[in-house]
Amino acid sequence: MIALGALVLHLCWLLLWAALSTKLLPAPWLVYAHLSEVFASGLPEHLLASLGRILWGIGLSMLLAFVLALVMFRYKAFGRVLDAFIYLTYPVPKLALLPIVMLLGGLGEGTKVAMIVLIILFQLVLSLRDSLRSIPRESFAITRSLGAGSSQTLRHILLPATLPATLSALRVALGTAISVLFVTETYGTARGMGYYIVDAWMRIHYLDMYGGIVVLSLVGFVLFVLIDLVEALLCPWHRSSVS
Repeated sequence: MIALGALVLHLCWLLLWAALSTKLLPAPWLVYAHLSEVFASGLPEHLLASLGRILWGIGLSMLLAFVLALVMFRYKAFGRVLDAFIYLTYPVPKLALLPIVMLLGGLGEGTKVAMIVLIILFQLVLSLRDSLRSIPRESFAITRSLGAGSSQTLRHILLPATLPATLSALRVALGTAISVLFVTETYGTARGMGYYIVDAWMRIHYLDMYGGIVVLSLVGFVLFVLIDLVEALLCPWHRSSVS
């Protein structure tokens, strides 16, 4: 499936290159041949900076989402209040909040991580909330009758019930998070893939620009595959039921 997708992608790229016949869109082989120069020109530093922000944003979002969803599930009154808050704020385009976040938090690393959290937190919370609510009450009754404590309930019921939904929501949110990170890295920083790509664009160095886009796309693809591997490792029952 991956090979077929790559074939279709490159076929579209080649068709556009042949149709437009312009230096603004180089051929795929020219971009790939230029990647060695791209990496030699300092791209790894930008790549590591972006990757660190993505991982911090994803880690904090998952931790906050799990805590909020558990509190919503345990305390119904708080859950209703947070449900109403999410209902009102979820449709708001989070990228529109970037000027506010930068005004309040400055232009440092925290702002870029905060934007990622804002983008994917609510998606994760909603998925976790729904998966918790779908757990049959009989499951809790059985564990209580067997003398299971809170930690055992968390391990044997709550985590297995919520993990597949969390990973599925994370797949959906990942592409959006990387896109928002790209935008935030064009402001107040000299490190990051967003800065590198826009800087190459402003210098009219299109091979550098396309090379940066290819590398950033590969990062997103690798993270997507890693989520699949984590799901296969931690949720084998879910993968078998889907297949």
